Amino acid sequence: MSSRRPRALGALVALVSLFTAGYLASYLLPTVVGRLSESLGLRPAHAGMVGSVLLLCSASAGFTLAGRVERLGPRRTARFGLAAMVVGYGTAAATELLPLVVAGAMVGGFGSGTSTAVAASGIAGRPDPQRGSTLGLLSVSATAGALYLTLPRLGGGHTLPFLAIAGVAVLVSPVTRWLPGPGRGVLDAAPQGAGMALGSGAGGGAGMGAKPLPARSAGLALAGAIVFWSMAQNALWGVSGRIGITRAGLSEVTLGLVFAVALGAGLAGVLTAGALGSRLGRAVPIGGGTVLISACVLLSATAADPVSFATGEILWNAVYPVVLSYLLGLAATLDARGRWAVLVGSASSLGVACGPVTGSLLSEAAGYPGMGLTLSVLLLMAGLPMTAVARHASGRPLVPGSIRRRGGAPAAFLAGTSPAPPSLLPQIGTPEAQVTPIRVASRGRRLAQSAFRLARPSARG
Repeated sequence: MSSRRPRALGALVALVSLFTAGYLASYLLPTVVGRLSESLGLRPAHAGMVGSVLLLCSASAGFTLAGRVERLGPRRTARFGLAAMVVGYGTAAATELLPLVVAGAMVGGFGSGTSTAVAASGIAGRPDPQRGSTLGLLSVSATAGALYLTLPRLGGGHTLPFLAIAGVAVLVSPVTRWLPGPGRGVLDAAPQGAGMALGSGAGGGAGMGAKPLPARSAGLALAGAIVFWSMAQNALWGVSGRIGITRAGLSEVTLGLVFAVALGAGLAGVLTAGALGSRLGRAVPIGGGTVLISACVLLSATAADPVSFATGEILWNAVYPVVLSYLLGLAATLDARGRWAVLVGSASSLGVACGPVTGSLLSEAAGYPGMGLTLSVLLLMAGLPMTAVARHASGRPLVPGSIRRRGGAPAAFLAGTSPAPPSLLPQIGTPEAQVTPIRVASRGRRLAQSAFRLARPSARG
């Protein structure tokens, strides 16, 4: 028991670190795209295309590895992803030849997606997947915020952002020793209790990958909607740097400060989401949060002064990670083995990948205000199916009476994620088993009464 606790803590640290390394490229997208345009003399649309290729490779890694992380081994897969990040982003940072920069971004992007896939599958299998997602978002927001404060003071060019991402991958590599090898899920390192109960059902061997995906309709609806949800936001995020400089009149140093404060607001938002937990359910944070994000996107895109731009960016980044943490937690409840978590995360990366080029093309065709209006409407449309899934498909809960009898909150979590047969887990609406009275035979009743009468005098004596 005592030896399992350090292993479980080490596994959580490793998963959060991998989450940070994998998501960092998308968080640094504005400065990566902006500096590629400046240092390589690319048009904004072409620089956005490089960013889209990077993130598209990241998404392809997630789709490739969904359901295969256990068989390949989380430790081995994570180390491969981090090595690809170091080699790819290091190559892109070391050269100004466009073909080598693009090739390095592609290799690094695949490594980022691999790291994210390992983190997503591991976090989905933990007893509280939303807590793991919240910690990961806190870590990546803090790291990206620190880099936005630091990079503008160290000089220009595309070298520094790529070098920073590669450096984070190097720093994360040592903690992968806490991850299990092939054929074992991350839950095998969890302490006894609810996590071990989950591990018995979710941490199987290689053959587990052949099991069909549960909640297929809900998962497909969530994955399809999150593509457009992520694309709309990252279309603006990819050109936010240019809006701040060309329309709002900010310098690069001031722009970096705005982004750092915005990501700091994201930290506060994630802490708020962690404190709220499931008190509001998932439908209210996802649906209401998407409406707020839509309004912030419109404000940022139409801003013509520093105050409006900063307000839109800060409010937007405060709400975005809150909604994302609930979406990742929702995906994790659909399959305890983490396949939907990986697929939904990869679908989000696909939307992120399409974001920079979409933002560049829309801004050139309709201007920044027209782009903002289009993206705002797209966000509202994407929020409808996501809210519907949050209302109707958050795992497979037990009826209230069964939850009390089976152990309270841990049993409710297992009911939502365990792959046990439906006959063992009654669904909402299933009637409680009737208690049938059993008549005691008259002969047995007389014997019991006689024994009671004989016992009473001896007790008095």
